[in-house]
Amino acid sequence: MDRTILIIEDEESILDILAYALRREGFRVHGAATGQEGLHLFDGITPDLVILDLMLPDMTGFDICKKITAASNVPILMLTARDDIVDKIIGLELGADDYMTKPFDVREVIARVKVLLRRQERVSRSSYLNVNEQIQIEPRSHTVLKDGQAVALKPKEYELLLLFAQNRNQVFSREEILDTVWDFSYDGDIRTVDVHVQRVRKKLNDPRFPSVIETVFGIGYKMRGE
Repeated sequence: MDRTILIIEDEESILDILAYALRREGFRVHGAATGQEGLHLFDGITPDLVILDLMLPDMTGFDICKKITAASNVPILMLTARDDIVDKIIGLELGADDYMTKPFDVREVIARVKVLLRRQERVSRSSYLNVNEQIQIEPRSHTVLKDGQAVALKPKEYELLLLFAQNRNQVFSREEILDTVWDFSYDGDIRTVDVHVQRVRKKLNDPRFPSVIETVFGIGYKMRGE
């Protein structure tokens, strides 16, 4: 499969079982027990995906997520022992692409890892698109340009933008967006969609142009036709 996974997890038993299972699936796996070690490895190996524990001995997963997101578009699957919706929303706002609560079934972790990687690969093969005079999508390089400058969008943010750009004037409910962009049985809060829309707007909106993604009150969201 020739993909590299970085696991940042301080519980040795969890790190070992995840690493073993992922290697059996053909992934290259690197593990770190602290945030500092994880960030050092991240810079050295350039992983295709990061599995990140929320609670680490030297820093929180939130801090690490923020650092990785600022420098890269690598998908992040966050793990936590706490089933707290506030934690989930914060993690998603900082750039996590998916969230799982311990204890979990290792088979589901692997399934979600494959979904994140497959989705990232699939959207990268889409055709070239203009969002407006200011913003362009170059799917082959998984790049979004604003005034000619690359904008760092996380994979789910990118997929959300691509969904609307490929379906202009179509109104999507939050449930439809979850079914399309999160293509597994998502058990999180539907506000995940709102969080991602807000992040895309923050990165791309400009007062010279209409909102990149418009709210259709009582229904969902859409992107106007050109």
